[in-house]
Order: sequence, then structure tokens, then C-alpha cells
Amino acid sequence: MPSEKDGVMIILSSPSGAGKTTLVKKLSEKENFEISISHTTRQPRPNENQNEDYFFIDESDFKRLIKNQEFLEYAKVFNNFYGTTRTPVIDKLNKGKNVLFDIDWQGADQIKNKKLDYKLITFFILPPSKEVLFERLTKRHSNDNQIAEERMKQFERDVLHWINYDYVVINNDLNECYLKITNLINAVLNNGSKDYDIDYIRAHVETLTS
Repeated sequence: MPSEKDGVMIILSSPSGAGKTTLVKKLSEKENFEISISHTTRQPRPNENQNEDYFFIDESDFKRLIKNQEFLEYAKVFNNFYGTTRTPVIDKLNKGKNVLFDIDWQGADQIKNKKLDYKLITFFILPPSKEVLFERLTKRHSNDNQIAEERMKQFERDVLHWINYDYVVINNDLNECYLKITNLINAVLNNGSKDYDIDYIRAHVETLTS
């Protein structure tokens, strides 16, 4: 049974290119924070390592895990599957570790709907502008501009899910964004006051979607 000594689940989601993976890695450097490593059927990027960034598996293995009901959440994103297996997450939480999730809105919804007895804090990361996002995506996918354009089309749909998160943070400067997230986590865990302006976020979303 979960207890007061258990860890907390912290979800970071964002449209592709907004910086959630970098932020999750930075947060994992904090004491007692560990990343939940997802399984995926996509190919590794040049800077990614097996069993460290992801568990890279083929589609048949992924579907076997689905069939065996081993996933806490899973989703198909850009024609590839991504998923979080339940057992390692629960083990970490029971040992008092705070578990960080780098997942999209579909996975976040599934975890929320599981109604686990562990504290859950959810963050949605937004870019400062569509222009900056396109620049980041073009740099990441420099050998294929079409991928960046597809991600931008998906952005229009993904951004609408901001409303379902506890907090939305704009990633204009990585260190500032990181500090904002850590301050909000500390405020939630210690019942402190939160520096959070929902009207400012709402106005920013309107700018991004106009």
C-alpha cells in the first residue's frame, strides 16, 4: 500500500521540439529523482543509447507487452509506439523515488485515469513562439524538412491539451524553465505558495494558436 514515504510521479509533456526531454534529464540530476525509461519501436537518434534513453524494441515485442497488460500507459505517436511498463515505476515509487515521465498527452491521460494511490504532478511545456519551435525542429531534422513540417501540423493539435495539466511552463530559456518547474514541485510537495499565472498562460496559448 502506498504511504507518505512513497515517491511522487511527475509528468512532463510537450509538443515535439518544446524541450521536455532535455528538462526531464536536467530534473533527473536532482537527488531522489529518476527517469522512467520508456519502450519504443522507433529507431534511436544518433545521440541515444539503448536502456538509457529508451528500451528500443520491435513492434511484435511491443504488442506482446500490450497483450500481457504490462503497460502503465502507451500510445502511437508519428507511426511509432511508446510505452511505460508498470512494475519498474511502482518499485521506484515504493522505494521513495520521485519518478519523472517524458510522455505525450495520450500517456498522461492514461496515467491520470489509472488513479494510482501516488501523488501526481503534471506539466505541459510550451515553446516561446511557433517560429522558435520551427527553428528547433528544423535543426533537429536537418536532413528532412518534411518531418519538421509534419511536427508543426501536429503541434496545432497537441497544444490544445494544455488545459488538462496542473501547470504549463514556457521554455524560452532552459535554466529559467527548469527553475520554474522545480519551484512549483517544491511548492506542491511542501504546501508552499505557487508563482503561477493561468491568465498569462491562456494568453500565450491564444498567441500560439492564432
